Amino acid sequence: MTEKKPQAESENQEVEFAEDQNPQDSGQDASEEIVEDSGEESLLNEESEVTVETVIEAILFASDEPLNIARLADIAEISGGAKQVREAIEALNEKYRNANCAFRVEEIAGGFQMMTLSVYNNWLRKLLRVRTDNKLTQASLETLAIVAYKQPIIRADVEAIRGVASGELIRSLMYKGLVKIVGRAEVLGRPMLYGTTKKFLEIFGLNTLKDLPKVEELKNPN
Repeated sequence: MTEKKPQAESENQEVEFAEDQNPQDSGQDASEEIVEDSGEESLLNEESEVTVETVIEAILFASDEPLNIARLADIAEISGGAKQVREAIEALNEKYRNANCAFRVEEIAGGFQMMTLSVYNNWLRKLLRVRTDNKLTQASLETLAIVAYKQPIIRADVEAIRGVASGELIRSLMYKGLVKIVGRAEVLGRPMLYGTTKKFLEIFGLNTLKDLPKVEELKNPN
């Protein structure tokens, strides 16, 4: 009787071990894990095809403002500097042209930004809803145009051209970030000089002030 107890306990232990460690189930689970791991690794490898062009593309896609060459090279950690960044941008634009994409990387306000082609403006206008406080009245547009073409300019000169007081309009344009104080005039009283901002270039799609339309081009034909 005393010899049977250890045997019974051993059998129970063996049965419990067999239930906990089913070789068939264990092998199946391990196989499934290997398949899953292999699939994940394959997906990661597919997504890890990183090049200078794709890095620049990702940065520009995520940015809501133009980025200059130096900034792009710094973020992308490109050792080749400005030349390599420009080559990457040219390669991207070539790819977009070949794929008939609706956008390009354009040079805007001293930097680069992804922009849709102008041919799609009619459809995009239906999508975009400009906030009321950002709309410019005719008077605001006139004042902004004078500042843009005559800058740096004092308020008195703006008012002389328009023929009416323009202080409130200039303040409104400054509030919207389109006009800023750029210095003081070397005349009696040293009045403030006004000029346009980088945001002005961005909104109107200009790289520099030299890209403003010529005054002659804006005149109505007789």
